[in-house]
Amino acid sequence: MPAISKIKHQYIDRATGAVAEERLMANRLIRTLYSPKLENAPLLSKLASSRRMSEVLGYLNYDNALSSRMSGMRRFLRSCGIDANELVDDASTLDTPRKVFERKIKYWQYRPLPRTERCVLCPSDSRVMVGSLRETSGLFIKGKFFEFPELLGGKGSRWQKRFTEGDFAVFRLTPEKYHYTHVPATGCVADFYAVQGRYHSCNPNAAVQLLTPYSKNRRVVTVIDTDCDGGAQIGYVAMIEVVALMVGQIEQRYSEERYDSPLAIEKGMILRKGSPKALFRPGSSTVVLIFQRERIRFAQDLVSNQSKAGVRSRYSVGFGQPVVETDVKVRSLLAYPREVQL
Repeated sequence: MPAISKIKHQYIDRATGAVAEERLMANRLIRTLYSPKLENAPLLSKLASSRRMSEVLGYLNYDNALSSRMSGMRRFLRSCGIDANELVDDASTLDTPRKVFERKIKYWQYRPLPRTERCVLCPSDSRVMVGSLRETSGLFIKGKFFEFPELLGGKGSRWQKRFTEGDFAVFRLTPEKYHYTHVPATGCVADFYAVQGRYHSCNPNAAVQLLTPYSKNRRVVTVIDTDCDGGAQIGYVAMIEVVALMVGQIEQRYSEERYDSPLAIEKGMILRKGSPKALFRPGSSTVVLIFQRERIRFAQDLVSNQSKAGVRSRYSVGFGQPVVETDVKVRSLLAYPREVQL
């Protein structure tokens, strides 16, 4: 059996249907930080996933004057396909990797809402996996990838019963992506809280080495009640924003009009579908959405892509069934309310 570091990670481009191979940024560094040898050295493992180490690595990669040269960032930016036409600010002002990764885009023009009014949106430019908690309580690669109950804050969370046997979507942002998250469905904020944790990488090489990295990472949970007046009428939705290595902060910046007058998230706020919600500090990060049972149906292309033959993915569920990610755009179609006739 080949070493896990030699296995390619592929995904499907939603726009074209083509199979693409992921370029794993800082892959050698990630493999070193998350090697089995380090995992078996608890103190070193704890240091590697600490906030201080995350801040140091973030500075070296994104803020240091030499960061572009050190990380090959200039070559990376040329090859990662960022469209200058999408940018709100002039491209010449994005003179550090951090500014590139925290860029604002003309989402109202380049990430239009679906024509279908009653739908749920993808919250980020990312690679997505979807599934049901009726079939699995976690995703697996060698060991356990993460357990969903832990994402909500442990077994004492008052929200776990609400989401028992519900549906989920996992959105993995890679470093070149636009790093704002957007609201997936209109509703009222029923709860908002942070769960303390570590700063593990969301790079697939880290995921295959460590037990439950996502569920041990620091994260912010927003529970949206969409059954309110004017809401999407799909029940409660948990939106979980997960930090990663070199991503030390999730800054809440909700804006109803483009990026104007950003607000912190508070209980009782009405969040409008498609509006900017938060900004991840740069690196790779993850958003998890959890829905109540039998309230939504995922878009058929996302479901079909997951089991497409001939695609080499590091992610699997259950007894090794491969799960293939689809590359999606923020504000694109994720799901429909279950009662909507297609």
